Amino acid sequence: MGKKVEKDKEVKDRIIRLRLTDGTMINGQININRDHGYDRLSDLVANYREPFLIIYNVTVHLVHMDTPIRHKALFINKDHIVWAEPDEDQK
Repeated sequence: MGKKVEKDKEVKDRIIRLRLTDGTMINGQININRDHGYDRLSDLVANYREPFLIIYNVTVHLVHMDTPIRHKALFINKDHIVWAEPDEDQK
């Protein structure tokens, strides 16, 4: 007997901006289609089943540096998020 393989979920990207408790600003993309019922940024940030927010194609603007730092992906502890907003100019 073969195993029943579940289809991969479709990736639903959203561009977001975050401010962390230390003043760091982060811009990047998230997949809001990670779990059943997620269709807004607030659903991901408010859900504490997963304590980390996974962001990719990230630009980090540190308070004490003029040049932003780029990362392929970051895991952000949700306890350190002061605010989060979706980019209004979504594709």
